[in-house]
Amino acid sequence: MATTQYLFAGFGGQGILFSGKFLAYKGLTEDKQVSWLPSYGPEMRGGTASCSVILSDSPVGSPIVSKPDVLVAMNLPSLDKYEDSVVSGGTIFVDSALIERKVKRDDVTVHYIPATKLASDNGMPTLANMIIVGKILKELGGYNEETVNAALSKVISAKRADMLEINKKAMSIGANN
Repeated sequence: MATTQYLFAGFGGQGILFSGKFLAYKGLTEDKQVSWLPSYGPEMRGGTASCSVILSDSPVGSPIVSKPDVLVAMNLPSLDKYEDSVVSGGTIFVDSALIERKVKRDDVTVHYIPATKLASDNGMPTLANMIIVGKILKELGGYNEETVNAALSKVISAKRADMLEINKKAMSIGANN
């Protein structure tokens, strides 16, 4: 029975919830049991946002992720708040363009990716989140073109269909950094 618990955290407006929703839909297309639980700060855009995602081979009993296997920290307050909650042997992805400090723990794997800078440099300033998702899929072995495309087509509305290719490009940038 394989279960992976993810926690995405950052400021509102960074695509935290979108990243989690993408991962949840990807899990559904792979016949996983899935839980997606968004959490907003009171301010919405600019406030805090987090998202818990659980992907499992068996039914998910609770959507609460208190000990994530994978943490995505897109701002310093999120890293400060959640770093210690990651399970020993877990993985932390840090947007190093926004977080200057290093992870203090030595019992986790850490990936520093300057996602916000890469997004800005590549003309996609709102897609740092998907650059990190691309890195996650590469590092954790979850990249499958068919399920990525299926999940993206679910989370990107028909009104925003023009964003499909640029999201794929952002994920590719993340996977190759």
